[in-house]
Amino acid sequence: MQKLTSLFKALSEEKRLRIIKLLEGGELCVCDIVAALNMSQPKVSFHLNILKEAGLIKDRKDGRWIYYRIDDSDMLRRFLLLTVMERIFEGAVSKDSKRLGAFMKNKAKKGSAAACKSCREDIDNG
Repeated sequence: MQKLTSLFKALSEEKRLRIIKLLEGGELCVCDIVAALNMSQPKVSFHLNILKEAGLIKDRKDGRWIYYRIDDSDMLRRFLLLTVMERIFEGAVSKDSKRLGAFMKNKAKKGSAAACKSCREDIDNG
């Protein structure tokens, strides 16, 4: 029962729903999520931790960078996330998507030294 409660609590906050919608596009570094949401890193990390504890997202560490992605290993959570993502209107997160795109473009302009490892690889290869 406690796992279900934490799962629904994690989904009951708008900022966490915005994070989930961003992660729908694939793995992101914390710095990318901070830029997209226009929030401080500690606040974003707080929300990411709640989503992680609820089993909705996974993280991986690469040096000093932490990357997050949706955890679709559990069938209940997978269906719940798909349902949530379908119901989030794109217009509601369009500003987040625009900020993320601008941030990624700016990182590319600054070159690989300004980017996290996966972003540097994208910049160097693309």
